[in-house]
Amino acid sequence: MEITSVLIKPLMTEKVTYIKDNHEQVAFKVHPMANKMEVKQAVEATFDVTVTAVNIVRRSPRNRKRQGRVVGRKPGWKKAYITLSQGDTIEFFEGV
Repeated sequence: MEITSVLIKPLMTEKVTYIKDNHEQVAFKVHPMANKMEVKQAVEATFDVTVTAVNIVRRSPRNRKRQGRVVGRKPGWKKAYITLSQGDTIEFFEGV
């Protein structure tokens, strides 16, 4: 898999902001077929940082309900928590 197609977008939620400030981690939505090594290589090549650990979480597909009836499905996706080495940061929206 190409490095440019592994990372889809950064996640910016309250939980991710908390772990970014306190635990030096960032989170990305990643390609469903990407593994830990591909995610690590993509982050190091894109942002010029050193990655110490990668944890991947799968979100399972869910039924979409309307008035109690199932009308479709929300697709599942994959998210990666990346632990950066001491002193490295990835700045997304700082200074905006």
